[in-house]
Amino acid sequence: MISTLPYDKSDAVSIYNYSKSLLGKTLRDFLMDGYEPKKGKGALGQMVENIFFLLETNNNPASDFSEAGMELKCSPLKTSKKHEYLIKERLVCSMINYRQVVKEDFEHSHFYLKCQLMLLLFYLHNSNVDKLDLQFIFSVLWRIPRKDLLIIKHDYEIILDKIRQGKAHELSEGDTMYLGACRKGQKGDSLMDQPFSETGAPRRAFCLKLAYMRNVLAYVVNSGKNAVSNVSGIESELVTIAGLRKHGFEEIILSRFRPFLGQNYEIIARRKGVDLTNNPKNKFAMIANAIAASKKCANVNQSEEFKKAGMTMKTIRVQANGIIKEAMSFENIDYIEVAECEDWFDSRLYEIFSSRFMFVVFKEINQGEKDYVLDDVFFWTMSQSDLNWAEKYWIHIKKTVLAGHISDKYWWKGSDKKKFHVRPKAQKATDVSPTHNGNFAKKYCYWFNNDFVKEIVQNRLKERKNG
Repeated sequence: MISTLPYDKSDAVSIYNYSKSLLGKTLRDFLMDGYEPKKGKGALGQMVENIFFLLETNNNPASDFSEAGMELKCSPLKTSKKHEYLIKERLVCSMINYRQVVKEDFEHSHFYLKCQLMLLLFYLHNSNVDKLDLQFIFSVLWRIPRKDLLIIKHDYEIILDKIRQGKAHELSEGDTMYLGACRKGQKGDSLMDQPFSETGAPRRAFCLKLAYMRNVLAYVVNSGKNAVSNVSGIESELVTIAGLRKHGFEEIILSRFRPFLGQNYEIIARRKGVDLTNNPKNKFAMIANAIAASKKCANVNQSEEFKKAGMTMKTIRVQANGIIKEAMSFENIDYIEVAECEDWFDSRLYEIFSSRFMFVVFKEINQGEKDYVLDDVFFWTMSQSDLNWAEKYWIHIKKTVLAGHISDKYWWKGSDKKKFHVRPKAQKATDVSPTHNGNFAKKYCYWFNNDFVKEIVQNRLKERKNG
C-alpha cells in the first residue's frame, strides 16, 4: 500500500519485532483516513494486514509473508472467572479441498508450506466491540517443533487415508492428535463433493486443536513476556523424535502394553515397581501409567503429548460376568462456560468428547476373587451418532443451567439409559461453583453411563474377533 514498509518483509524476525508495537493497542490506533473497514469472517486478519502491516489483501495461496516464508494468524483469547487468559478456539490453518488434498503428500501440502513458521497475534475477544477496537495481547514468532511436525504429519496421513476411503463425511477431530479436521460453516450448509464417494461431506479445515494451542499460550503466559520468539514443549514427554521417525505415537504406546497382556495386575505392579502396599483406590490407573509412561512421567495425562492432543487415558474394570459397575467421570461442569457458549462445536464438552481416548481394560478371571488381568488397551474416538447424543446432553445441560435448575432432579440420570448423565464426584457436598448469574451452585460432573462404557468394550471385542 506504500512503497516503504517499516519492517523488512523478507525477514521474519524484523516482521515479528515490528508486530510488538501493536501489543496493548487496537487497529484503530493505526487507522488511516479513508480506509473502509472489512466485514465478515476473516475480516480482522485482513485489516491487520492492511492497517498495521500496510499490505494489500490478495488471493495468493502462498503464506502471508511469502518472502519470509511466514504465515500471519490472529487468534482470539477470552478471560476466565479467575481473570486468566484462555484460548477461545482452534487455530484454523487452511480449508480442506477433498478432491485436491488427496493429490498432495504432507511435504507439498498447503498446510505444510504455509504453516511451518507463523506469526501468532493473540487478541482479546469481545463480541460487543467493533473489530477495530479489539486489543492485541501477545505476539509469538513460532516455528512448529520437529517432534510436533512428525506427529502432525501422521495426523495428516490419517485424515487423507479416511478421505481416500470415501469417508470424508466421517472425519472427526478425535481421529488425530494435534492436527484436526474441524467443521466449518453452519448446520444446514450445503455439503461438499468428495472424490471416492457419492456421499456429500461437511466443509472442514485443517486446524491446530484447542489443547495444542493451550500449550502455546501457557508457554507465553509463563514466560512473563507479551512477545516471545520460541515456544518449547512440556518436559515430561512419552516418546522421542527418533521413535516417531520409525512408528506412530499410538503404536509406540501400545507396544509398551503388549508384553503385559494377560498378566495379573499385582505381577505387573511388581515388575513396574508400583507400590500397592496400602491397596490404593487408583491402583489400576497407577499400573497403566507405569506401563504407558515407561518411567518418563508420573501421569500420562499430564505428559507433553497427551496435553497437546487433549487426549485422556482411562482405566476400565470388567467383572468376570462381563458387567462394568462403574460409570466414567470427567471434569466438573463450568456453569459460566456452558451458559455463555453459543455453539455445541465450540463447547468444552464437545472438545472433551470429540478428543482421542486411550482405554486400558482390566478383566476379572474368577467371579468375586478380584484377580484382575490386563485384558486390552486401545485408542478410541466417539462416533458421530454418539456425538449427536452428546449434543442433546449438552443442550439439556445448557437449558438447565440457564433456568437455574442446578440440582439432582433436573439432570439426565444413569437410569435414563441415554449414554451420559450428570452427578457429583465423590467430594464434599459444600463444594460449589459460580454460575452465570452471579450465584453459586453445587458442583456436578460430566459422566459416561456404565452401560455406555460396556458398549464401548463390547464393540472393541467384536473388532478383535473380526481381526
